[in-house]
Amino acid sequence: MSWSRAICAAVLGAALAGCGFQLRGQARLPFETLHIPGASPLVVELKRNVVAGTQSRLVSSEKDANAILGFTLETREKVILSFNTSGLVREYQLRYRVGFRLYDAKGRNYIPPNEIQLTRDVSFNDAQVLAKETEDALLYRDMQSDMVQQILRRIVAAKVPTDE
Repeated sequence: MSWSRAICAAVLGAALAGCGFQLRGQARLPFETLHIPGASPLVVELKRNVVAGTQSRLVSSEKDANAILGFTLETREKVILSFNTSGLVREYQLRYRVGFRLYDAKGRNYIPPNEIQLTRDVSFNDAQVLAKETEDALLYRDMQSDMVQQILRRIVAAKVPTDE
């Protein structure tokens, strides 16, 4: 019985190795050092992800950095989508927008100024106001984590600026 398990494990291991599967590992950013100014919850989570998931180092000064990630916008809004027959809110949308730019010390763009917007549709029940407030906070936190991952993916895909 143990021989058959060993052979089965060896076959599975060979199949995984043969198909090219490997763990994701650390992301490779196109620079060695990065400066991210600010202390908002988004910036704190982004810094934590850069330290834990990349080989780049965070530096505290722009002049020590190969790249600077500057934020131009960070807004959260709640927009009403629909009303019930009594004229009360039935559904609304949470929006989270972040504008940013990634550039080097000479001002050349790795990523030109751009904006990412995330949305979540939420139903509303006035009998559960406190629960909905908690749900909104959890959704905004989830949207912030999604935003961090999207920004990191864009940074990984960024091209090194040239002197054109």
